[in-house]
Amino acid sequence: MLNRWTSGKSSGAIRHWGYSAVVAFTAMAALVAPTADAAAKPARRAQPVETTAPREAGEPIMAIVSIKSQQVTLYDAEGWILRAPVSTGVKERETPAGVFAIVEKDKDHRSTMYDDAWMPNMQRITWNGLALHGGPLPGYAASHGCVRMPYGFAEKLFDKTRIGMRVIISPDDAAPVDFSHPTLSLFMPNAEAVAAAPAKAETLSREAADAATAADAARKTAATAARDSAPLAASLRKLERLKARADAELAAADKALAAAKTDQARAKAEDRKQKAAAKAAELGTQFGTAKADASSKLDAAAAAKDAAKAAQTKKADIAKAALDAKLALEPVSIYVSRATRTLYVRRNTHKPAPDGGGEVFDATIDVPVTIRDPGKPLGTHVFTAVARSDAGLRWTAVTIENGDDAKSALDRITIPKEVLDRIAPTALPRSSIVVSDEPLSEETNYRTEFVAVLSDQPQGGFITRRPSEVLMADDNGWGNGNQQDDGFGFLFQRNPNPQPSNARRGGRQFFPPVQQGW
Repeated sequence: MLNRWTSGKSSGAIRHWGYSAVVAFTAMAALVAPTADAAAKPARRAQPVETTAPREAGEPIMAIVSIKSQQVTLYDAEGWILRAPVSTGVKERETPAGVFAIVEKDKDHRSTMYDDAWMPNMQRITWNGLALHGGPLPGYAASHGCVRMPYGFAEKLFDKTRIGMRVIISPDDAAPVDFSHPTLSLFMPNAEAVAAAPAKAETLSREAADAATAADAARKTAATAARDSAPLAASLRKLERLKARADAELAAADKALAAAKTDQARAKAEDRKQKAAAKAAELGTQFGTAKADASSKLDAAAAAKDAAKAAQTKKADIAKAALDAKLALEPVSIYVSRATRTLYVRRNTHKPAPDGGGEVFDATIDVPVTIRDPGKPLGTHVFTAVARSDAGLRWTAVTIENGDDAKSALDRITIPKEVLDRIAPTALPRSSIVVSDEPLSEETNYRTEFVAVLSDQPQGGFITRRPSEVLMADDNGWGNGNQQDDGFGFLFQRNPNPQPSNARRGGRQFFPPVQQGW
């Protein structure tokens, strides 16, 4: 406006004002114009820089990536410990906002998707290719969906994290706040149970190993008995046929003797009968002896088979008890989905995945959950037990999607008592409860904790990737069912027809089937 006003009035100003006035006015305009231009443009956001908290840091419990600020912040039990700039996904390859966990670490990773690109200190959060890793940072979103970090920062972070550490990717700035709630107070660790857990796990682990050895021995014994007894049935059938033929010959000789009309015929028939009777008696004795002998061996084989079945059942029962005892030493993660009205529980078994990638997460607890006003959004909230306290556990809350506030969201959820009875007495720091409107992503599988993406946020860097391949397991083992049972078969049920995508507001998500057996 000032420039237009100056241009329109310039000729009149020259006629009425002196030269000095024009010069002064022009100088004033030159000083004012930059200020007006600056006011018209918003101030540029300060670029994040690497920062370390001015205190001794504990082990990281969670990482929060802000897409808005292009920054990652690591937190321990007392607050933030590390911050660094990041570069998330470009348009149409956006990094998805949501809740994840580290599922694999690779110090010197090379991309299988992008021309063998170097991605040092890679920490994977999904099996379809999203990860945190070192990379170039131009100062804005520039990746294909991963979260790039400064090379030095990524290297420093690599040795500080563990498999299963929570990674939250938020569309806006988010941070944990201290939080308490009656539902969280139900997770009251039992001091005696927690103290006894290591010894119990060790004892049951030994018993499980002994049971596995005994089951293997019983299986071999049953196989040997079955192999040894197999020829007996054929031998008995042969003797039975011979005896039946001899009995028939004796009967025929009797008829011939009765029909004989002459002394010569009767003598011949009598001789025939005597020979047939002797042969029938001999075969009868052989058949009786063989049958008695075979009966004992066949009974022994049947008993060995029953013993093998019993040993296998005992092995499975003790293996499950040992696993439960081992899992009691691990933080527990709970996911409550309003979309599926299901509560999911995951704990890391630390057993290497059978396909050579990551570790197996226990997934034996998926149960229906009661949510008051299920048609009303909950939002997405992450509650984390960061440390022990006099009252049990100290919790924080992080909200990354608006709906209900964190307290109101928990107020509406009723966790089944049988779940609490099973996991609450040994709840540990690093345990978490995620409450969300979202269903679990189809990238949630036996090698992940939870993968849940916000379906109202861009997901280009997620949905454009090829879904990860999932190797299923059942009671027959992994893969095609021919492998030997390794004690983890009861964790999973084969699902040859996975359910189709069924997102709350879009995105690649599905309603996982409730697993059987619990």
